[in-house]
Amino acid sequence: MKMAAEVRWLLVFLICCAVSPGRGETPHRKFEYKYSFKPPYLAQKDGSIPFWEYGGNAIASSENVRVAPSLRSQKGAIWAKQPINFDWWEVDIVFRITGRGRIGADGLAVWYTTAKGAYNGTVFGSSDMWTGLGIFFDSFDNDNKHNNPYIMAVVNDGTKVFDHTSDGSSQQLAGCLRDFRNKPFATRARIEYYKNTLTLMFHNGMTKNEQDYDICFRVDNVVLPKNGYFGISAATGGLADDHDVLHFLTTSLYPPGQLPVDGHKVSVEEQAKLNKEYLDYQKKLEEQKNEYRKEHPDRPLKSEFEDYFETQNQRELRQVFDAQGQMFEMLRELHNKLDEVVGRQEITLSLMTQQAGGAKVSGSQAGQPALLDTIRRQEVDAVLNNQNIILSTAREIKSFVNEVHSKAESILNNQARAPTAQVQPMGYDYQSLISEMRDGLNTLKRDIRQTNTGNDCPTTNCLTTTMFLLFVGIQMIILLAYSLYRDNKEAQMKKLY
Repeated sequence: MKMAAEVRWLLVFLICCAVSPGRGETPHRKFEYKYSFKPPYLAQKDGSIPFWEYGGNAIASSENVRVAPSLRSQKGAIWAKQPINFDWWEVDIVFRITGRGRIGADGLAVWYTTAKGAYNGTVFGSSDMWTGLGIFFDSFDNDNKHNNPYIMAVVNDGTKVFDHTSDGSSQQLAGCLRDFRNKPFATRARIEYYKNTLTLMFHNGMTKNEQDYDICFRVDNVVLPKNGYFGISAATGGLADDHDVLHFLTTSLYPPGQLPVDGHKVSVEEQAKLNKEYLDYQKKLEEQKNEYRKEHPDRPLKSEFEDYFETQNQRELRQVFDAQGQMFEMLRELHNKLDEVVGRQEITLSLMTQQAGGAKVSGSQAGQPALLDTIRRQEVDAVLNNQNIILSTAREIKSFVNEVHSKAESILNNQARAPTAQVQPMGYDYQSLISEMRDGLNTLKRDIRQTNTGNDCPTTNCLTTTMFLLFVGIQMIILLAYSLYRDNKEAQMKKLY
C-alpha cells in the first residue's frame, strides 16, 4: 500500500510538471473599463452604454442588455466602440438564456474580430466571413445529432462561410457539450487568451458560488489578429429565448516585468498644490485632537498607531487563514489541470481507437480533435420511460398491499369485537339446507295424500317404517358430514387470518 501511494503521488507530480510549463508564471492583470460594462446603471438615461454601441433588436436597461428577446426571428448585437490596445486578455461574461420550451434557439455569440459585425447578420445575429474569433453558445440542434446545447470556438480568416447545416462541427477549433439554458443562477464564461493559448472556463449556473468553474477547452497555438473589437450578438428563429448579458468584464494580461507604465506625470505646480492641501488637512486634524483633549481630560486618547499593529493572536489567525486560502487555490488549480489531462487522454484514446479500427472521420481537418460519443436523446428518453414504468408498477403494488392490509385489519377488529363470531363457511348455509329438507318432506307428503285419494291406490300404507328410518338415517349422515366439513373450513380460515 505504501509503495502504491508513493507511485500515485509521483504520477500526480509528473502530471503537474507536464501541464505547468508556460503556465507557471502569473501574468499581471489590469482591469479595462473602456471594454467592460456591468450593473447597476448599465445604461444611461438616454439609453446609451458608455464606450459601447448596440443595434438591431437589442434592448439595454440598468441591469442587463437583452441582446435578443424571446420573439421569433429577432437579431441583435452590441460592440465596443474602440479596438483594444493590448495583446493578451481575459473576458468574464455573466449571461442568462431562458425560454418556455424544452428546446431553444438560436444562441449567443462572443466575438473578437478585426472589424465590427452587423447587427442583423446570419451568424447568431452578426456578420459571416469574419476575421478573428467567434465563441458560440449554440442552443438549437440543426444537424439533428442531439448534441446541443453546445459551446464551440471557431477561428475564421475572412474567407470561410459558417456551415449552419452541421452546426459548425467541421469548422470548430474546440468545443464542449454544456447546458446553459434555464438555470437557477446566472451562467458564466471566462475566456482567456494568453501567449497564443485559448482557454474557456464555464460555470453552469447550478450553484451560487461564483468561482465554481470547470474547463470547457484549452487550445494551444491559436493566432488571433491584434487590435480587434469585442462584441456580443444573439439571434432567435422559429423558437425563441431571452438572451440577457449582465456582465462583460475585460482584463488585460501582461507577462511578468512587462506591465506598461502610465505616461501621465504630475506637474510641479500640481504636486505643490497637493502637498499644501495635505499639510492643511494635517494641521486641522491636530487642532481637532487638542480640542478633544481639552473637552475630555479624563478620557485617555487612543493612540494614533494603535490600529496599525496586530496582536499575536490576530497574526496567527491571519496566517492560518492565508495558508488555508493558498491550499484551496492550489487544490482548485490542480483539479482543473487534472480535468484537462483527462480530457486530452480521452481524445487521444478515441483517436487511437479510430486508427486501430480503420475508421476515418469524414470532413475533419488536420489538428482538429474528434468529437467524443455522448449519450443520445433517445437513450435518455428510454431511461426516463423505464423509470416511469417502474414507479407506476411500484405504486400499484403498494396500493394492493395496503388494500390487503386494510382487509386483514378489519377482520381482526371484527373478531376482537365479537369473539364468538365466525367466518362464513363456503357452500350452503345450515338453515337453508334444513328449510330445503322440510320443503321436500312436505311435497312428498302432499303427493302421498293425492295418491291415497285415487281409486287405484292400494289400501296399505306406501311408506313403510323401514324406509322412513332409512331416509332419516341418510339425512343425519349428510348433516354430520356437512358439519364436519364446515368445522374444517372454519379452522383453515382461522389459520389464514
